[in-house]
Amino acid sequence: MGDWLLNLPIPWMAVVIFAATYLIAACVYLLVGRLAVLDRRARAFKAFSPGMLPVLGTIFALLVAFVAVQVWNDFDKAKLLPQRPAHYEPLMSSPRPFPMSRERNFVRS
Repeated sequence: MGDWLLNLPIPWMAVVIFAATYLIAACVYLLVGRLAVLDRRARAFKAFSPGMLPVLGTIFALLVAFVAVQVWNDFDKAKLLPQRPAHYEPLMSSPRPFPMSRERNFVRS
């Protein structure tokens, strides 16, 4: 389903992703705006302290930082993988643990 997005050129992919993000943010904004109009929910929105926003921003920044570090480490490992000598990999020509006819029986059942 998402193959069409992955096959787009980079500028168009950026446009689609930013448009989708903007659309979701606008929907959330409109939903919160409509819910804030109701009297009993307006009190609940006012009860949320603005002092919590920097704390939430810090937690989000930590989450983004840890995800970025993990992606960076995975990228470094993937970049080093082709540089490893071939004798580290298991040999494909090793003898089979059981005869080929037994493999065919597994596939048929």
